[in-house]
Order: sequence, then structure tokens, then C-alpha cells
Amino acid sequence: MPLVLYGHPFSSYTQKVLVALYENNMPFEFRCLGPDEPEHSAEWLQRWPLHKFPLLVDGERNIVETSIIIEYLQFTHPGPLRLLPTDPMKALDVRFLDRFFDLHVMTPMQRAVDGALTGDPARREEGLAFAAKKLDLAYAWLEGQLAGREWAAGTEFTLADCAASPALFYADWTYPIPETLPVLRAYRARLLARPSFARAVEEARPFRSFFPLGAPQRD
Repeated sequence: MPLVLYGHPFSSYTQKVLVALYENNMPFEFRCLGPDEPEHSAEWLQRWPLHKFPLLVDGERNIVETSIIIEYLQFTHPGPLRLLPTDPMKALDVRFLDRFFDLHVMTPMQRAVDGALTGDPARREEGLAFAAKKLDLAYAWLEGQLAGREWAAGTEFTLADCAASPALFYADWTYPIPETLPVLRAYRARLLARPSFARAVEEARPFRSFFPLGAPQRD
């Protein structure tokens, strides 16, 4: 039975898992969650009633939380590219960066998006202000952290880069990375050029009108 992934192409966390799957050319069936395919939503909620996606199904096993999904894939369906190093300390560094991008880049961006989705101008401005404050700090830290590195943890593309790809993609739409941070801007450009993420971006392109803050005419 092939792997099954429930999610949506425009979802940042779905994209994080898609990047990992595409990196190793992993065969899987994608079941899009949306009004046009209610049967997928029914299956998804039966398997994971907490209303969170993506969800990976492997036989009788349901796997949730993106970082866990990607580690699970490495343990059970390893490909030529290891997304988590074998060295325990290097793996710890990768896990830390993965959490950094999820918690300190993706989360502030999502706060701004959620505020805009309410339709309340005050909530929208509060969300944008929160995102700007938090992303300023995250961007500045990443500028120093990424200096001299091709990828988040060094020379190899890892779990951390899977997390960084959608996080920086949407964060820059929400609160643009300043030109004074050339290292971070160049890293984001490398992520966009990576075939696995470029594929995820193209698959999500038809849904850009969903972005409540207005998708910029770029990327």
C-alpha cells in the first residue's frame, strides 16, 4: 500500500513534508483537503480528529506533526538523501534549527495571517505588528547563523531546510526580509531554486488568492 498524505498544496506545513518526499523521490498518494473532495476530509478527521494537517498514513499507522513525519520517513522509508545526520550532536543541531523555523518564523507569520482572516482591521494590525516584532529578531539571528553556510546546518540539505523553505517563503510575504540582510535573502533564494521546493511552490500557485494579506507578484 503506498504512503498517503492528507494536506493542502498551499499549506506551509504540508509543503514542509512535500519537500522531504520530493527530495527522495518517494512514491505517495496526495489527498487534497478541501470542499471539492469531502471524502478526503472525512477520512482525515476519522484518522486524526484534532483537525490538524498534514497527516501521513503508512498502512495502519497514522503519523502527525511535520518533524515527526519526516523523521519517520527516514527511519522506515530511507532514500539517498539523509535529512537527519547520523551523528547525534549534528542531528541535535538540525532538530534545533527545525524548531527555530517552525516556532520563530512560521508561528509569527501565521499569527499575522490568522489576524487577517478574522476580517477585523484591529486584529489584522495586531497580527502584523506581532509578526514584525518577532520576525525582526528571527531574521537578525539567522543572518549571523547562516553566514558561510549553503544550507541551514552546513553543506547538506536537511530537515531544517524542509522547515525553512515554507517558513521563509511566507514570512517574507508577510514581513519582507530587509535588504540589509543579504545572507538570509540569498538563503531564501537558494531554497526557492531547490527543485523539491520549487515543485511545491508551483503546485500551490493556483491557490495564491487564498493568502489574506495579498500574495506579492513575485516568487
